[in-house]
Formats: sequence, structure tokens, C-alpha cells
Amino acid sequence: MKVINAMINESDKSLFRSTVDNQKPIDKDNKRESNSISGKSNSPFENYSFLYEPNISGSQEIIHQVDGLSPKTLKKMKQGHLGSTPSIDLHGYKIEEACRSLSDFIHFHSDKRFIQIIHGKGYHSNNGMSIMKSQVIHYLKQHPNVLAFCSCPQDMGGTGAVFVHLRAYV
Repeated sequence: MKVINAMINESDKSLFRSTVDNQKPIDKDNKRESNSISGKSNSPFENYSFLYEPNISGSQEIIHQVDGLSPKTLKKMKQGHLGSTPSIDLHGYKIEEACRSLSDFIHFHSDKRFIQIIHGKGYHSNNGMSIMKSQVIHYLKQHPNVLAFCSCPQDMGGTGAVFVHLRAYV
């Protein structure tokens, strides 16, 4: 057997130490306490922009998904066959408050697969265009953990609410 002596330079040592020092042990008991292992961020999503001019009518049906999402999942969402889902009602919120609340809500419920957001239809808006609905859709398209969203069935809020499919953390 031939042994090769190789010199390890200081930058290699430094790289190794910084990598090892930032690692967390694997949880052998499958407890989801370590955020870096589960993929859950330590803080809510804050890198969103605001939309101050409405571009969606209150009666317009909404549907959006990332590429590769199962058609069965979207069908379940459209039909409302999701079981119990946490929901947030944004009636009465200002745009900035709504986005901050959405970030906190999604972060808090990041262990769920589906949530519901009630944004309203904008009956008190000009020309039937809904600023809150427009902002919610704009926000959801920016959020990195949102895989899909669609208007709820009529008996669950209709075009005044959306079901949202969140990225699963394991």
C-alpha cells in the first residue's frame, strides 16, 4: 500500500472548519427541532413588493401553479377537498399590514400543506377591481414557499378567497 503525504494549506483548513462548525447534528429521533435540517426558515418572508393599483377584478377566478405540480393536487384545491386548513381573513387590513400578516401566517403554518387566505372581492373598490385581491396574488407569486393557489369553491369563499399549496418540509 502506497501512502501519499499531501500538505493541507491554511485556506483548506479554514474552509473545512467553517463548514464543520456550521453543521447541526442529524436528529436520529426524527424530531423537527433543527430549522436548517427541516428547511424551515428562522424568519418570515420579507422580500416582497407592494402593488398599489388593482389589476384583478373581484369576480375573476384565480389559478396559478409552479411547473411540475400534480394536476390531482390542483383539482383537490379547486374542489376544496383539503380537510381542515388554517385561514386568515384580510378584510379591513391595509396593503402593508396584509403583507406583513401573510408573511407571519405562512411562516407560522409552514408545517401545513394547504392554507386559505380570505381577501374579499373588493365590493367597495372602484370599477370592480380589488386592490387587496390583486396584492394577495402579487404577494403569493413572489413567495418562495408557494407552489400553487386557486380561488376557493363558491361555498368556501369563491373568488373572495384562495387556497394556497405550500412547499412541504421534511
